[in-house]
Amino acid sequence: MKRSPIADNTAKLLQRVRLSAEKSQRQTSDIVVLAVSKTRTAVDIREACAAGLNQFGESYLQEALGKMAELEDLPLTWHFIGPVQSNKTRSIATHFDWVHSVDREKIARRLSEQRPEGMAPLQVCLQVNISGESSKSGVSPDELPDLARAVAGLPRLRLRGLMAIPAATGDIAGQRRAFASLRQALQALKPTIAGLDTLSMGMSADLEAAIAEGSTIVRVGTAIFGSRDR
Repeated sequence: MKRSPIADNTAKLLQRVRLSAEKSQRQTSDIVVLAVSKTRTAVDIREACAAGLNQFGESYLQEALGKMAELEDLPLTWHFIGPVQSNKTRSIATHFDWVHSVDREKIARRLSEQRPEGMAPLQVCLQVNISGESSKSGVSPDELPDLARAVAGLPRLRLRGLMAIPAATGDIAGQRRAFASLRQALQALKPTIAGLDTLSMGMSADLEAAIAEGSTIVRVGTAIFGSRDR
């Protein structure tokens, strides 16, 4: 029986991750592949799950909720990776396991207050605008320590680490410099904030550089599902 393109792509991606980890003398088990499934169908996610993936990232709340309902039979972990709007925090806090894109204390407080008490704490990463791009969301590196301290003190959240989407470049050295700056920012926070263990960085085009600089979660869409229809 012929394998689906998603199964083939996933096998190739996992091999890329393995080889990158070995080159950097890291354990593959320390790197999570987060399948970016925004705009993809529930059928696509089912195929990716069958190929061995169980962590999925969504950016559009209503679209995500529909897929979650359709895929309730699967043991999936859901990550919200898009900008968090104030009027969406209750649904995000109720339905997701992780949020990678917290960049304001107000949003963090709402997520904490609205996380149902019977659920495990919401795992969060702070999004850092590591390249200083005006078009990108994220807290500035200078403001990061104050935000991290505030978020770490909220009761229904668990601050896990940092996320960034650096400016796109095909230059490996440039990619590594951006990822290294995020790694260094996390290291600087560790002495004062317990439990920081996550660097959410690297996508289809630059995951090798991200893994070399310590990424623990690579967010990959195109390399799994193929190019999006425009």
